[in-house]
Amino acid sequence: MATALRAVGKPSLRIKNVAASAAIVVLACATYAVAPFHQDLMQRLYRLPGLEFTGLQSLMALAGAYILVLAAYLLTEPEPGVSKSLRFFRVLASALRAPVATVRAGLSLVDRLAVLSTLLKSFFGPLMVIAMVDLCGGAWAYGTALIEAGLPQADIRPLFDRYVFWFLLKVVYFVDVLIFTVGYLVESRKLGNEIRSVDPTLVGWAAALACYTPFNALTGAVLGSPIEDFPHFDNTTIHITLNVVALSLLTIYTSASVALGLKASNLTHRGVVARGPYAVIRHPAYTCKNMAWWIGSVPLLIASFDRSWFEGVQAVGSIAGWSAIYVLRALTEEDHLRSVDGEYAAYAAKVRYRFIPGVV
Repeated sequence: MATALRAVGKPSLRIKNVAASAAIVVLACATYAVAPFHQDLMQRLYRLPGLEFTGLQSLMALAGAYILVLAAYLLTEPEPGVSKSLRFFRVLASALRAPVATVRAGLSLVDRLAVLSTLLKSFFGPLMVIAMVDLCGGAWAYGTALIEAGLPQADIRPLFDRYVFWFLLKVVYFVDVLIFTVGYLVESRKLGNEIRSVDPTLVGWAAALACYTPFNALTGAVLGSPIEDFPHFDNTTIHITLNVVALSLLTIYTSASVALGLKASNLTHRGVVARGPYAVIRHPAYTCKNMAWWIGSVPLLIASFDRSWFEGVQAVGSIAGWSAIYVLRALTEEDHLRSVDGEYAAYAAKVRYRFIPGVV
């Protein structure tokens, strides 16, 4: 009886929580949808069995479904409190009413967490959802084409180049993005993935956002982009072997996301994970992704040196620059996690190496 009374209590707060959360979802998705650098994905057509839809239609449908699920949760949670979305709007209203006073007073830890969490989810939520849709559509297209092509009679390379590699790459990335999508959109103390802290530093945010659209275009303009997802080599054995190694590295990269589970998200402390590849090194995802990219850079690196030593050195500098960003991401993440509590320090004492076992 007491539980039932609590469940229907605070109706005004529940409605405000739902309205604020729905408003954040709508604003985030609308901002993503109208941004000029997302128009290709918004207009892209996807086909699944019995379905045909654009990126924009998928974003709208999934956003609507998410709002309904979120509303059901917020309206029925046993002991409702002020949601992060509602707290965000209250902080925003206070800043608009008295900006100078708000800046001077600063934000409480609870308000800062609400603001940063909301900004984080607003940026990464639509980005991950559309990436997930795009990867799912790509995996389906390459998978069905592979089945239709059948087994080759002689040379396997054409089949590998046209379908096998791309199908496997899309599947590996899809699993990774799916996990992170759920991680960003689902947060609950009962699930053990409540956000305890969001990195408050500009360096931490800059290092992370530099790797994502639209900011990665600026990063690429500064550093260059000498990396291919699918590098080509003249020798078929070398070509297939190195690309299989790259896919294997990306599979380990995705296994790190699987190990994170519902705690997967950038710039947050949601509890330390020490299972899977995280039991071996502290940043397995960054290590494996960069190693796969290094393989992808080999043909362009060779071509650059063939043209001139200057272009070759530029290509090496570009690869080193991109790798340095991931080193910076690792260092800022560790600084953030250590600043919250002692959990990460205890983990780092057990797992000594960041990137390469026994080396560094």
